[in-house]
Amino acid sequence: MADAFFTCRKNVLLAKSTSTQIDGVFAATRRRSVPEEQEALLQQWLEEGAGNLPASESVPAVGKVSVTLTSDWLEGSELLMTSLSDLNSAPEVTQCAGQQLTELHALASSEPQDHAVTELAKLPAEEMVAVADSAPWAAVVPQTDHQIAGCATIDVDVQNEDPAVLAWSLARHAESVPMEPPAWPVQDTVQFCHLPTELPYHEILWRDWEDLSVQPCVLEQVSKNTPVFEFRVMSYNILAQDLVEQGLDLYLHCHPDILNWNYRLPNLLQEIQHWDPDVLCLQEVQENHYWEQLEPMFKEMGFACFYKRRTGTKTDGCAVCYKHSRFQLISFSPIEYFRPGLDILNRDNVGLVLLLQPLLPEDVDLKVVSPLCVANTHVLFNPRRGDIKLAQMALLLAEIDKIAKTTEGSYYPVILCGDLNSVPDSPLYKLIRNGELYYHGMPAWKVSGQEDFSQQLYSRKLQAPLWPSSLGVTDNCQYVTLCQPKKLGRRKYSRDFLLQFHFCDVACERPPQLVLLEGVTDAKPESFRLEKTLRSWSPTVNHCTAKSTTKLCPLCRSSGVIQHGLNLTSVYSHFLPQRGRPEVTTMPMGLGATVDYIFYSAEPVENGNRGGRRLYRDGALKLLGRLSLLSEDVLLLANGLPNPFCSSDHLCLLASFGLEISSL
Repeated sequence: MADAFFTCRKNVLLAKSTSTQIDGVFAATRRRSVPEEQEALLQQWLEEGAGNLPASESVPAVGKVSVTLTSDWLEGSELLMTSLSDLNSAPEVTQCAGQQLTELHALASSEPQDHAVTELAKLPAEEMVAVADSAPWAAVVPQTDHQIAGCATIDVDVQNEDPAVLAWSLARHAESVPMEPPAWPVQDTVQFCHLPTELPYHEILWRDWEDLSVQPCVLEQVSKNTPVFEFRVMSYNILAQDLVEQGLDLYLHCHPDILNWNYRLPNLLQEIQHWDPDVLCLQEVQENHYWEQLEPMFKEMGFACFYKRRTGTKTDGCAVCYKHSRFQLISFSPIEYFRPGLDILNRDNVGLVLLLQPLLPEDVDLKVVSPLCVANTHVLFNPRRGDIKLAQMALLLAEIDKIAKTTEGSYYPVILCGDLNSVPDSPLYKLIRNGELYYHGMPAWKVSGQEDFSQQLYSRKLQAPLWPSSLGVTDNCQYVTLCQPKKLGRRKYSRDFLLQFHFCDVACERPPQLVLLEGVTDAKPESFRLEKTLRSWSPTVNHCTAKSTTKLCPLCRSSGVIQHGLNLTSVYSHFLPQRGRPEVTTMPMGLGATVDYIFYSAEPVENGNRGGRRLYRDGALKLLGRLSLLSEDVLLLANGLPNPFCSSDHLCLLASFGLEISSL
């Protein structure tokens, strides 16, 4: 019978024996050509550990049955197998004769299990040495007190909670082994089998590719033979190393080695290279790592890269990379959300907006494909400052509006990626997806939905207007200079020139038919009365007066509503129907949440509104597939994030798109 062994956790456990047993085996094997290294290792084990074993741990054997080789936890399976093979071929190491075996079975069958084991324990130690020139032997070294050595069948009840067991069976002369193995004499014993090993991380964290090209709307386009330009987009927060070292308390569940950048970098690069995206949007990219390692490696992979570090003293930022063989850059616009003097924009987050031209194959003639706008950002984390999050998002949407707008007033297809630090169906999420948000009076913590601070006595509430008019951004998330084009032929007058007519006699003459209203249509209205009247129309709004800048109409920003017209929807549904659990993109402190997104342009369905959610269908930009996300319970099996397989505290997002190709 061939040698066999089973190991658990890369260790080998042999039942412990007395030094007498080891001396017998060592003497038996010493006369053969055993490698010096193996002999020295066995001798060292004998000197250091075997002599110190307590008597209670010695393993009695059945009268002249076998020689039991034992040891503590070892880590050299190759050495062990070599030694066992040598023992197998040694003439001195033999099994009991047929008469001894018959006596053994008679003893075991006539007594209960416990009595049989007691009788075995009474055998003298000197009978442990085998008789030379006997029949070949088969031995098992179990962990428990129930030990029986047989000739052919070996069953062991392994009761140790976490053992690493070595079992082997040696038989050199088949003619000496009975054709019909004797019945097992001990009751309630189970057959030895493999112990379950830990599942590999890549099996626990297996993510399926979901093919969405079979959807009816996509099939309809295919039936029309509409060609599409296919490409993949990845969004990934790769966890800056400086942030790891500044917040080690967040990663107490991780072994320190897997938090090392030299360990994480190859994992991250391998993951990116495996999924092979055409557009790559990264967050938390440390500046020195980007310039020294990431950008050179990305260029070798065929990417053109753009990077924007966070303002202030922050050392990380955002990056957008695209395959230069598939896209050509039209414009690049970095965004800094920090604006000096504005409390609503006093944080150092940044964003990037690129306009890319897809490159069609040379064999495609008289075809054209629309440019693609790609945006990437990392919004403020602070759960209490939803007002800042909204202002940052308004700036990003205004920049996208400027870059993606066509000369006809429509928009090129848009893909918005990033870590928005907001959960699905939060007010910030609804602003992006539904294109509208009424924020006036809303608690600031509620904007992102990250945490519930409703029990606090004081909470910041949002007031309209959310940002001052000096920012130059309207509540439609557009730059003022773009939404108010200059009229041709209109005369230009300076503010001082117009103010000199403010209280002139001609301006203050009241037509006879005009109803007299104090402070409104009286002969000489005073400025404070005018301001009082404006406030009475909208008491909660601080309107512009004649003494302030007049970039915006005083009443145009009194509604407390933010809007945009980009028509964006999410790649992911944020729920796993097959598991009945929500999707998770990150696991801070062991709690799963979705904060990373890929939004893309779609066409709203007419009169389509379900539970406050606007319904969309694919337009020129079609969603063809996506990499599935995981649930919280699955990530907990892998010890959360990061882990040895995923080297970031976020999961990557990946989607495949098709952009319609039209004729010239």
